[in-house]
Amino acid sequence: MANPKLFRTIDRAVFDYNMIEEGDRILLAASGGKDSTALAEYFSMRLKRPSPHFEVHAMHVATDVAPPFSPELIKMFESWNIPLTIKTVSVLGRLKPNEKMNCWWCSTQRRTELNKFAMEAGFNKIALGHHLDDILETLLMNSLEKGILSTMPPVLKFEKYPVTMIRPLCLADLPMIIRHAEQTGYICSTCTCNFQENSARKTARSRLDRLTGGSYKLKINLFNSLKNILPEYLP
Repeated sequence: MANPKLFRTIDRAVFDYNMIEEGDRILLAASGGKDSTALAEYFSMRLKRPSPHFEVHAMHVATDVAPPFSPELIKMFESWNIPLTIKTVSVLGRLKPNEKMNCWWCSTQRRTELNKFAMEAGFNKIALGHHLDDILETLLMNSLEKGILSTMPPVLKFEKYPVTMIRPLCLADLPMIIRHAEQTGYICSTCTCNFQENSARKTARSRLDRLTGGSYKLKINLFNSLKNILPEYLP
């Protein structure tokens, strides 16, 4: 597969949002799952093109509540010539007295380590594996539970830090990524800790499925509606 459908979709997102620029040093957040693994494979392909010139380095933040990064997956990253750094942190050890462990705390600690490593090593962008379904689920969660219209933007430039977050999978939905992972034979691991409390995310996923019937076209239309706003017809 010289340029499979998933890679063409990522290419479109990268072009539409100008995610990769000349001289970029990109840190890929490698969770060990299919999403960030697909991004690693994409970057390995993209680096072979003559321009723009950029660098990619992957980082996995291992914790005391999640399974280790798969040795088979490490070999895949090596075959793609994507350097990988693995750092272990104790998210349980960082809890303050009387605080309860949850997914938000764990993800916050891992994101903190990514930002810290990126700034110390001179990376100007961090690539995250959030896909179209993640973005739309967050939109529904924020709208229905918080009464605000917001979600994960494809590109987010921090005001306090010299780092920009990019989400190259923003136009790729979950079924597209799963098909690619199955065809490619990814060795992936996901977090199965006992502290997960993602009922809100599961509910949003179910609502998105009922709303779109799993249609990629309808998902893209919902995503595009966030850019095609008619203020005169809103409260």
